[in-house]
Amino acid sequence: MGRFVASMRREMDVPEQVEAYLASQPEPKQADLRRLHAHILAEFPGCRLWFTDGTNADGKVVANPNIGYGAHATKYANGETRDFYQIGLSANTTGISIYIIGIADKKYLAQAYGARLGKASVTGYCIKFKSLKDINMDVLEEVARFGFEGSE
Repeated sequence: MGRFVASMRREMDVPEQVEAYLASQPEPKQADLRRLHAHILAEFPGCRLWFTDGTNADGKVVANPNIGYGAHATKYANGETRDFYQIGLSANTTGISIYIIGIADKKYLAQAYGARLGKASVTGYCIKFKSLKDINMDVLEEVARFGFEGSE
């Protein structure tokens, strides 16, 4: 899969990469990912769209592919900064992951949203769930707004 995704990166623009990634997912996960993708784009029109294929500079697979939304300057311990997305969306082996990048307080997501989200695992910056039917979409929308507006 890594070589396929890496070749997609060279031959397609970001929306095409996103579409190919979504199309590669099995149902019903594909339908859930498409619903989330469309919802984020509708709620935050004009946000920067990203696609990362999960490979490092050497072409080694180091993460799941991610669709990213928005732009955020990530600061590293050595003082360097790099642009990255604010919200990430990815399929995982058991379902779907949503990443909120740039959260200083690693307990905040779980404390503020965990009990209200539904059947989800919430870590410092990631929400994992099996299916959208298990999630309170109103709360997930709150999380997305936080990710775009208040995650720093």
